[in-house]
Amino acid sequence: MPAQPKLDPREQAFLQRLSEVYRGPLTAYFERRVYSRDEAEDLTQEVFLRLARRPEGTEIDNPEAFLFRAAVNLLRDRSRRQKTFQSHLGETELRQDRFEALSPERVVGDRQALQAAMRRLAELDERSRDAFILHRLEGWKHAEIARAFGVSVSSVEKYIIKALAHLMRGADPFQS
Repeated sequence: MPAQPKLDPREQAFLQRLSEVYRGPLTAYFERRVYSRDEAEDLTQEVFLRLARRPEGTEIDNPEAFLFRAAVNLLRDRSRRQKTFQSHLGETELRQDRFEALSPERVVGDRQALQAAMRRLAELDERSRDAFILHRLEGWKHAEIARAFGVSVSSVEKYIIKALAHLMRGADPFQS
């Protein structure tokens, strides 16, 4: 999970003013669309986190437009993830008879492999880990990640390759 951005006092004051003015309207906006107060609050927090993570020196001419555009984008991303999940769920149900029974040994082995992969991801630098997660787990395209990070697509590709190589080194017990 990405670390909280370090903010100077002026930026903190700016974010605090925006939070005081827009947190309520943003939460209400999300509540009408997600029907869960907790999720609406999480999404509202994510909007302010995106604001705090914007590239240094980036000026915002219209904070209200920025915040609600970020809110729309979050809902779009959420919808995309839900559709992908539903699609995978449907495919899984169709093929359910083909799945082998999960033995306790396999469950334990898979859980250990997942824990090892999570430990390996935690060892990575923040950019490589975030790029990998956004691409492989969230389904973002390299160009989307590049825009979000403020870097080139080539840099994003290098981050993801670095993460994959790091994970693959962890998959071989004879390699350190």
